Amino acid sequence: MPSNAERLALRRHRMKRGPLIFRGAYRPFFLGAALWAIVALSLWLGHVLGLVPGGVVSDALAWHRHEMLFGFVGAAIAGFALTTAPNWTGRLPIAGWPLASLFTFWCLGRLLPVALPDTSGLLITMDGGFYIFLSFLIGREAAQSRKQNVAIGLVIAAFGLADIVDRLEMARLVDCGGLGLRAGIALVTLLISLVGGRIIPSFTHNWLAKKTKIGPIPTQPNRKDAVVLAVTLCGLLAWLLAPASDASGTFLMLAGIANFARLARWFGWRCLSCLSVFILHVAYLWLAFGLTLLGAAQFGWIVESAAIHALSTGAMATMILGVMSRTSLALSAHEPRFGSAIASACVLLTLAAVARVAAGFGVGEPTVLLAAAGVGWLAAFGLFLTVFAPILGSPRTTTSGRAVPGGE
Repeated sequence: MPSNAERLALRRHRMKRGPLIFRGAYRPFFLGAALWAIVALSLWLGHVLGLVPGGVVSDALAWHRHEMLFGFVGAAIAGFALTTAPNWTGRLPIAGWPLASLFTFWCLGRLLPVALPDTSGLLITMDGGFYIFLSFLIGREAAQSRKQNVAIGLVIAAFGLADIVDRLEMARLVDCGGLGLRAGIALVTLLISLVGGRIIPSFTHNWLAKKTKIGPIPTQPNRKDAVVLAVTLCGLLAWLLAPASDASGTFLMLAGIANFARLARWFGWRCLSCLSVFILHVAYLWLAFGLTLLGAAQFGWIVESAAIHALSTGAMATMILGVMSRTSLALSAHEPRFGSAIASACVLLTLAAVARVAAGFGVGEPTVLLAAAGVGWLAAFGLFLTVFAPILGSPRTTTSGRAVPGGE
């Protein structure tokens, strides 16, 4: 049985000897998330426009929904979780061939739907199994950090189960009324509320404390934040268990209002000049807005599609773009300040979210709005790849431009 020192030495050796792309989980998974965001949406738009023939997958709409959530969003979650988890214990991150194996595991979930029928047991278990295994890795780190972060591991495990349920529904082996997809959306929404509630006020506090000594700055999470999380959880559970009911509508609208109030306590307008922080506030604004819209949809006041896209294209994608960009810069020994390309990507993604939600409301010409949303989305993640593919594929450098041994 190897000692802790021997395990540490083995991981350090893997980080130094392995390919650069596998010297940190954020490298392959962030690039994979951005690339899949482009590929999956391009295939979907091609199908809608008649440019991609039918039959590539059995149900194009179900595939689109599944891949944007459990493919694109899931990859970003994996990259972020695997990168931050070692901070809880001080151990080196997973790198080398174990990381390459994990990334291959995720890639297989993207490729198998084209090669196997929806009823294939391998297809159904492979995709969700990746997140269940990921939750084990995260839970192991949480156990070493006095279980302070065990909730994140549990959410990821539930996300894997939701993935499997959605696959079963896509194969028409069970009929749960879209429970798998709703559960996946609810879990990512809860994860944004949980993790965003830690990092957004922290980053805002640090930037405001450094730049100005005048005016209020956000504090660490307290009991008010716990109440907001509880109300959000209740609203999402009501949506899962009793959709289109007065109870789910009421709790979701309360959750939206509570998250608006929580966001106001972080004073995001005061860091408008720091886009790497401000974009996280924009993402959380979409979350509060999306929960409110989702509540209104349960009463039949609006179509649920508008609310779903406020949460997905708005909150999830914006948070992912902001966190991936900031993390990539920080871990590459760059100043976490967005250049013009990433600033443009943030603006384009925000406009894409507005256009997609407006299309759900039936405002203007739907085809034009959907096309605008698609172009904005593709351009945003295309810019991310243009900026960060060279950075994430290169050794980490010091501020003087010298490479860091081991690449991390």
